[in-house]
Amino acid sequence: MTILMRDEGFGADDWTGTVVPLTDADDARVRAIEIAPGEDLGTLTGRLGEIALIRVRFSAFNDGRGFTVARRLRAMGYAGRLRAAGPILADQYAMARRAGFDEVEVDQKIAARQPEAQWLARADWRAGDHQARLRG
Repeated sequence: MTILMRDEGFGADDWTGTVVPLTDADDARVRAIEIAPGEDLGTLTGRLGEIALIRVRFSAFNDGRGFTVARRLRAMGYAGRLRAAGPILADQYAMARRAGFDEVEVDQKIAARQPEAQWLARADWRAGDHQARLRG
C-alpha cells in the first residue's frame, strides 16, 4: 500500500492509472509519468497540459535534485498533480511543498519510523519560509 502525505495527513494513494517512465512517455495518451534525477524536462515542452500526474523520483534523502525538478516544472507552467517519491523524510516535507509538490509518497518503513504526527508537524509549510519573508 502506498502512503501519501498531504497537508491534512497520511492517506491512501487514489491514483488508479499507470505511471510511465519519462523515457517511455512518447504516446500522447500517457496521463502520468515518472521523472528520474537528471532527465531532460525539455521533452515535456508543449505536453504539460496533457499530463495529470508527474511523479518525481528521489534517489536518496540527501539528493535535492528532485526539488529543483519540481521548481522547474512549475516554472514551465505545469499545473497538474506533482508527487515526490523515494527516500524523503518528514523534515523535508515543508521544502517539498515550497518547491511545488502537492504530495509526498512515504515509504512504509519511513512511516513506521516517522509516524504521521511528525509529518503533520511540518504541514504548515508556509510558516517559517525564510525566502518568502525576504521577498516581502
